[in-house]
Amino acid sequence: MTTDHSTTARIIQALAAYLKRDASTIRSDHHLRDDLGLDSMAVIELLYKIEEAFDLQIPDQDLAALTTVGSVASYVEKRLAPASAVQATKPKPASQPKRKKG
Repeated sequence: MTTDHSTTARIIQALAAYLKRDASTIRSDHHLRDDLGLDSMAVIELLYKIEEAFDLQIPDQDLAALTTVGSVASYVEKRLAPASAVQATKPKPASQPKRKKG
């Protein structure tokens, strides 16, 4: 799935405001901890701001996968996708053979 540039831009703007730095210095491939220096608490605070900005909730079990700016943007895009688009991308379960009545 291609990430919407406006979503990435909004996330970068939120990061720039949080870090008090120029948004042009933040790229989608930046790692939240290693490149941007966010500790565990800062990542949680940032994700809370993203939840508010995009009106969604990020379950705790999804947090571990959100390690880069790009992964956060992709995650938000998937969560904001219309339900019909999500259904279209889900694989259909294999049909089960019918059982004979015995």
